[in-house]
Amino acid sequence: MPAPGTNAPELRIARLRAHARGLFWSALVLIGVAGATTYFYDNLPAPFENWMLLTAAAVLVLLLVVIPFFAWLSHTWTITTRRVIERSGPFGSTQREISHVRGYAIQMRRGLLQRLWGAGTLSLSNGVEPPLRMKNIPHAVLVHETLVDQVEVNQILAHRDSQTFGSGSVGL
Repeated sequence: MPAPGTNAPELRIARLRAHARGLFWSALVLIGVAGATTYFYDNLPAPFENWMLLTAAAVLVLLLVVIPFFAWLSHTWTITTRRVIERSGPFGSTQREISHVRGYAIQMRRGLLQRLWGAGTLSLSNGVEPPLRMKNIPHAVLVHETLVDQVEVNQILAHRDSQTFGSGSVGL
């Protein structure tokens, strides 16, 4: 813990993305397209040519593999010692934050498949803004415990600092 009245540096605790199991179908499509392209290359009926096969394979891979992968990659949640930051969109174009000091309610929901994979959905609500939803995050129980600890520590530090400097006396 930092000394009373000193600013502690903001440290990153974790950076999270949604569970990668959401990319299962994309991986399956990639394997299927690669197998089908290999099989049909130079074995197409007369009116079709190899460039048509390669173009169709490239379009399928782009639409069903590359775009979902970049959508998954572009959505992150960062937990620091002061706040939770949600970034989404290409190059982090949308950003939301919720501060640990203000406090918030944490609700965890886990479906059957999420329990099997150790994932879950956390909703952080401070009562003022719309809830920040951390959907399908891995290790949901550990992240929940970490967030509870950070809220508690930040509120203790804020209370200690307000008592130390609010009354005009030096802390004991």
